[in-house]
Amino acid sequence: MTGSPGDGGLLPRCLDMIFNSIGPFQAKRFVFKLDDKNGVDVQCEVDALLERQKRDAMPVPKTPSGKRQIDPEFADMINVQDHCKVDEVDEDNVYSVFVSYIEIYNNYIYDLLEEAPFEQIKPKWNSCNTPVRNGDFIPPQSKILREDQNHNMYVTGCTEVEVKSTEEAFEVFWRGQKKRRIANTQLNRESSRSHSVFIIKLAQAPLDADGDNVLQEKEQITLSQLSLVDLAGSERTNRTKAEGNRLREAGNINQSLMTLRTCIEVLRENQMYGTNKMVPYRDSKLTHLFKNYFDGEGKVRMIVCVNPKAEDYEESLQVMRFAEMTQEVEVARPVDRPLCGLTPGRRFRNQAFKEELARKLEMRGGPINGETEEQSASEIFLQNFPPLPSCELLDPNDDQTLPKLIEVLEKRHKLRQMLSDEFAKNVLAFKTTLQEFDSSVISKENYIQGKLSEKEKTIAGQKMELERLEKKIKTLEYKIEILEKTATIYEEDKRNLQQELESKSQKLQRQASDKRRLEARLQGMVAETTMKWEKECERRVAAKQLEMQNKLWVKDEKLKQLKAIVTEPKNEKPERPSRERDREKPVQRSVSPSPVPNAPPVRLRHRRSRSAGERWVDHKPPSNLPTDTVMQPHVPHAITVAAASEKALAKCDKYMLTHQELASDGEIETKLIKGDVFKTRGGGQAVQFTEIETLKQESPTGRKRRSSPSNPDPPEDAADSEWTDVETRCSVAVEMRAGSALGPGYQHHAQPKRRKP
Repeated sequence: MTGSPGDGGLLPRCLDMIFNSIGPFQAKRFVFKLDDKNGVDVQCEVDALLERQKRDAMPVPKTPSGKRQIDPEFADMINVQDHCKVDEVDEDNVYSVFVSYIEIYNNYIYDLLEEAPFEQIKPKWNSCNTPVRNGDFIPPQSKILREDQNHNMYVTGCTEVEVKSTEEAFEVFWRGQKKRRIANTQLNRESSRSHSVFIIKLAQAPLDADGDNVLQEKEQITLSQLSLVDLAGSERTNRTKAEGNRLREAGNINQSLMTLRTCIEVLRENQMYGTNKMVPYRDSKLTHLFKNYFDGEGKVRMIVCVNPKAEDYEESLQVMRFAEMTQEVEVARPVDRPLCGLTPGRRFRNQAFKEELARKLEMRGGPINGETEEQSASEIFLQNFPPLPSCELLDPNDDQTLPKLIEVLEKRHKLRQMLSDEFAKNVLAFKTTLQEFDSSVISKENYIQGKLSEKEKTIAGQKMELERLEKKIKTLEYKIEILEKTATIYEEDKRNLQQELESKSQKLQRQASDKRRLEARLQGMVAETTMKWEKECERRVAAKQLEMQNKLWVKDEKLKQLKAIVTEPKNEKPERPSRERDREKPVQRSVSPSPVPNAPPVRLRHRRSRSAGERWVDHKPPSNLPTDTVMQPHVPHAITVAAASEKALAKCDKYMLTHQELASDGEIETKLIKGDVFKTRGGGQAVQFTEIETLKQESPTGRKRRSSPSNPDPPEDAADSEWTDVETRCSVAVEMRAGSALGPGYQHHAQPKRRKP
């Protein structure tokens, strides 16, 4: 607002612009006098002179503006180098400038130029810690807002000072600035605790017809006003650490700024949507004071001051949003009042006339009045007539004087008659010229009236078209705003959906990564379990092989004993070879003995599975051995595969795995593991096992004894039972060979076992 040394702010620049423009056209002091009702009167020169004499007679006389000493405290601020001025200044008017300075503190208005001591209300304390009343101190009184006859708001009883230069005006401002309330906060060493308003009033009135004095008509006076408002900044108490009075002041500042924003928002809404909502001007003294500005009696400009610090980002953002909203408010332009109908340029013409008159008087040798000048003009006119001779008659017989006089008079009469005739001719010609001029003026007036009527019709049509276009513009603006709101809603939905999509994609990625980690973990566990079971199977197979070798040795020994009993009965017991010898020379034995070569061919019979009639996947690993048995499992409509695949599983709804393993008695045991095929959520296939069928092959020679001793060396008291068991076995073997052409007997045990899924 004030600027810095060497770089003036808004206030000194505005004052400099005003006084540079009206400098040579300023009226003398007290020609204009402000009243108490926001009006202005014009005084005559005598009253103004009396007022000036009273001012000069004061105890402390004022220094003339030309010899005024500028206060060095603010001398650098008003040294504005840009000597700008307004070009279109009416030179036939006189001007005067009045300034006043007020502040709005805690929603109360105070005059900063009041001569009373303006101090904060702080009571003095005596030694007993009790307040002492100061009789000389008068606390400042708040001012009242009123409305004048033109519905403009003004502050009653406010001090208004007439100034004649930028220096004098800024000195008045600086005197009031020292009384303004400021305080120290956490963010600002000199924080404004109030809104200040510096009011500049410009009074102008036209000169009279002679261009000498001010026209004494109050209706022709124009009063303009420029208000420079320094708004206190909004505060956040958590940052300023305000307490007590500072906290109360901050609350009132924020409340007044919020009311200003509300008023601007309501004005913007009324203009954009054509509504007529009431603007809450009276909620704050700040908005109530400038009510007429927003209602179309002036212009409003807002200058925003922001701090580029990152800590003030939120405050700066709110201020910029508020400033952006104010640009959308349009205030109607005030209608200029018509000026008086006096001849323009009369000031300078009057000055030029006075200068020319003074020059002529100086050439003639002295001043003359107006009558002498008129007589000299008549004398110049009479000098054109013949001079009269001497009319004195000294002799009665003088016959020359009278004839000469008669002759001169006749000449004068003839000259006068000629002048009168010429004058009559000139009058007639002038009348004719006037008539022609009147007729031409009338014709031109008629032509101009016709043109004006046409122009008025065109202007009326254009006005109607403008009104229609304005209504259309408002409708389109309303539609555009609705579309912008809709687009904003859609963009918000789009952003929400994109965020939701990103969150779900991230969730799916996390699930996929968890799944991959789980699969890797399961593969590791499967590999570990497979290796573990392979080792266990190898251990068990080795144990079984050792056990089977022992059993085979026992069988061989018993067969030898049987052979010895049949051929040569002896009491010698066979010697058992060592295990090392058995390991070195294992007995070669086929898995299943081949049938008798002379036996007739037998047609194979296929056992039908109980689950036939559905689509099956028959999984037969390539490591399985053919059993060549008569009874074989048969599943119709089956897809036989060597390894399970997703393609095969997708075509079927049942699954069967053929598994072979070595039974405890050394025979091959075949298991048919069955299950149901179903689809998974991920689009794959899974199998749920439901039952197991077991196919077992036995040899008659491998049938267990009724009493199978675990010890290979039977005791002597069990010899009879052992021999009895051998005899029984031999009789059965012989019987099977004698009564059957199939060779060793085959049994097909199909005992289904169900397992929980």
